[in-house]
Amino acid sequence: MSDSDAPGGRESPGIRTDPDADADAEVQTDADPDPELAHTRSPSSSLKSEAKVETETGTDTSIDIDIDFAKVFQALPSPVMLLAPDLTILGANRAYVQISGRGLDELVGRFIFDVFPDSPTEEASGARTLRTSLERLLATGERDTMALQKYDVEVPDRPGVFEERYWSTVNIPVLDADGRVSLIAHRVEEVTALVRAREAADRTPGTQHASLTTLSHEDAMTADLLTRSQELQELNEELRKAHARTHEVAVTLQRAMLPGTALPRHDFAAVRYQPAASFLNVCGDWYDLIDLDEDRLAAAVGDVVGHGLEAAGVMGQLRSALSAAIRATGRPADALTTLAQHAHTVEGALATTAVQAVIDRAAHTVTYSCAGHPPPLLAHPDGTVELLDTATDPPLAASDDTIPRTQATVSYTPGATLVLYTDGLIERRTEDIDQGLHRLTASLKHHHTLPPEPLADAILTDLVPAPRRGPDDDTALVVIRL
Repeated sequence: MSDSDAPGGRESPGIRTDPDADADAEVQTDADPDPELAHTRSPSSSLKSEAKVETETGTDTSIDIDIDFAKVFQALPSPVMLLAPDLTILGANRAYVQISGRGLDELVGRFIFDVFPDSPTEEASGARTLRTSLERLLATGERDTMALQKYDVEVPDRPGVFEERYWSTVNIPVLDADGRVSLIAHRVEEVTALVRAREAADRTPGTQHASLTTLSHEDAMTADLLTRSQELQELNEELRKAHARTHEVAVTLQRAMLPGTALPRHDFAAVRYQPAASFLNVCGDWYDLIDLDEDRLAAAVGDVVGHGLEAAGVMGQLRSALSAAIRATGRPADALTTLAQHAHTVEGALATTAVQAVIDRAAHTVTYSCAGHPPPLLAHPDGTVELLDTATDPPLAASDDTIPRTQATVSYTPGATLVLYTDGLIERRTEDIDQGLHRLTASLKHHHTLPPEPLADAILTDLVPAPRRGPDDDTALVVIRL
């Protein structure tokens, strides 16, 4: 099913529905005059809104559009079944009922794999492969397109008798306002006839041309591609498993090299680390907290460009080097200058960003230096939030690192809060990074009176995408009550 087919998908060409129309949606009750539609159970199956249609003369004419999405769903030519996140069947359209050979009363309210169990043959893998696809969708919140799948179906009224069937399947998530999967649209197209025709042609010598009397040239090519797509799916599944193993090892290594998130000696500080949901964006972020002396605390965060085990290894080297440099110099600028020079000797360290701060509790000052990193935030007790962006230099190994780096010092009133973070907290693929920085500032202003631990949790709740989908990038966060 395309985006335009899905309930709530893209608008029709030339029609722009009112974005506020959802507030006026008319909810269809179970008293639907069509008993088939009553099983669809869409949360809002009727929508009345004002729209504008562009006429041939170029003028806009306002009209009222009354859309019954349950009827639209039933009219779709593609077979579609709706699943709850627990994989219980919520509904199916007429096309699906017809192709499955089962009525709505046999589908709705039942677990999908109870209705469609795998055949008992040893080579059967249809149910297992479909479950993997659905679980992947629930974990990522992203559409999952399956390759051609042999999924034999039990013949209605003949328990234990399975019919060989082939399917092309797309599983489409419907997300709620928080980005969680609230519904799965399971769309199937049966390709059994194409596969059987192609197999018959392959088994009969000299039927290369004769087969075209049964299949068009295009259909023959399609069938050939479909019969080989299962091999690709199996290879993709192996790759996913390998990525998952690499991801797990990299995250374990990352956590082992970072200081513990529980800081019993620092009840005025809270730290958080969340690995990325994607295999391709993980294990380059770090944080550190060091007591320099009785009055001074050093805090740092950094972000290595790259992913996986390589990024985790580079991160470990740079974190250790910066920790040693700040202990030796006590000055953020000098420590980052030393680290930048060291980065030239570490493969994979190019363009790493970092920020180092030193908090002097006796003098009530924060001295900081940034190497291409997002600026720290200082929330004052009155709720105003200050962006610490005065002392900012290029990332590590990205310029002439013989030139000393800059640093700046700001004063604070006891009770203020310092926040350091990596760009995974504020950066999103679809928007400018300034929007994320604005969200972080607003969140800190709203929650600044909370103690460090609940404040860190509140910031993550406000800024990190919903748990089912996970962040696009690693996220490290340090919150310090001054």
